[in-house]
Amino acid sequence: MTVDVLRRPALADRRARMAVAVLFFTNGALFANLLPRYPQIKADLGIGNAAYGLAVAAFPAGAITAGLAAGVLVRRFGSARVAVGGTLLTGVGILAAGLADSVVVFAGALFLAGAMDAFTDVAQNAHGLRVQRRYGRSIINFFHAIWSIGAVTGGSMAAAAIALGVSRGPHLLFSAVVFAVAACVALRYCLPGPETEAEPAVETGTEDGAPLPTRAPAARLRTGWVLAALVLIATAGTLVEDAGMSWATLYLSDSLHATAALAASGYVALVGAQFVGRIVGDRLVDRFGQRAVARSGALIAAVGMGLALAVPTVPGTVLGFAAAGFGVATLVPAAMHEADELPGLKPGSGLTLVSWLMRLGFLLSPPVVGLVADATSLRVGLLVVPLAGLLVLLCAGVLQPRRR
Repeated sequence: MTVDVLRRPALADRRARMAVAVLFFTNGALFANLLPRYPQIKADLGIGNAAYGLAVAAFPAGAITAGLAAGVLVRRFGSARVAVGGTLLTGVGILAAGLADSVVVFAGALFLAGAMDAFTDVAQNAHGLRVQRRYGRSIINFFHAIWSIGAVTGGSMAAAAIALGVSRGPHLLFSAVVFAVAACVALRYCLPGPETEAEPAVETGTEDGAPLPTRAPAARLRTGWVLAALVLIATAGTLVEDAGMSWATLYLSDSLHATAALAASGYVALVGAQFVGRIVGDRLVDRFGQRAVARSGALIAAVGMGLALAVPTVPGTVLGFAAAGFGVATLVPAAMHEADELPGLKPGSGLTLVSWLMRLGFLLSPPVVGLVADATSLRVGLLVVPLAGLLVLLCAGVLQPRRR
């Protein structure tokens, strides 16, 4: 173990860590304040499941559209400023979505919120990695666990507002202002200066000037297949998350006739269990390996949600969403980690590609589930959760086994 790992982080580094944690918290809490309001918004706008699915898909569509620009903004303005600016504008978009009087305005506001959320997501992760390099050990999972706490807090805030009869406008305005202030305070304690040192030049030859040998086609093909499997694993995780975000509240309220406040517990249960899975995930991976943990989690998600859909009750469905959240907790970090270590790719290329493509899960899931729900039922549409678990079981072989 190196001295860098053993040394105590400087006070500025510890403050920066807490500042990044605040940014992750606000990012999770902002959007979660809107999700339990979806059934009321859907009813007020008078739209069906298919139109609703297309409308809420505007959020990931905005994220995909704007995602590639995030890196440019981070290099130009710094990751901390971009993260905070994105937080402020995400709050504006969410407030506009909550007050929308037409499906077009609703979708447009979600598109804006999704685009700004993509900026925040990339920037806060970039700044978190800066802090991690100062610490000399991994702390990035801690930040993602804090995001889950923020999501639970935001969902609980919305459930309380609904139970107290607070209308959407005052509720979402309060949420936007509180988390904007928190983000601006956090900015004061983020790391100053440029993001990183200049990237080293790509090596193009050996020491004597001869060109490096070209990788065999078979090796390139294998890397491509592994990368595709990692994208599927990460996308499966996002499909399950989206099921909780976009459909849990609707399914519990419309199909199972739960009260509005109780219906919000489905999403809260999913992200709460996901938080627990992320807290214990590092220890489980160290002991059993990434492959075994992913397969076990996929099985828990598939069986738990499958049973909840087979025998539909309100308590059973809440537990089913909790099982799904716990089961997929480590999937996206696992896929990103493996992609970043794939041989034959430029540094960061695999990670960037997986991060970009997995957003398709958020984009495609709402309209597909909505179309299936309109053609059959939302209960059938939510079969996407156990199917995602089965997909991970098939693809998890590309993940690292237990290290002996």
